[in-house]
Amino acid sequence: MINYNANISIQERTENFDIRVIKAYSELNKRPFDDAGKILSKQFLRSRTSIGANCSEAKYAQSNKHFINKYSIALKEAS
Repeated sequence: MINYNANISIQERTENFDIRVIKAYSELNKRPFDDAGKILSKQFLRSRTSIGANCSEAKYAQSNKHFINKYSIALKEAS
């Protein structure tokens, strides 16, 4: 199996992931949902895109502790 992501930075991976999540959210919003479905789709968008946001913040961390904290949050969100 070839790993096509081997040379892509984590920032690029999370950006690509965020784009896919936003497209999925857009498709979900085209469907008629009740209030619970709308809330869940918004939560899906917020939780998935926060992975990229935390990785971006880690890139400009002011300390190693801050860097590790941001990536730890991103890892929790990814799982």
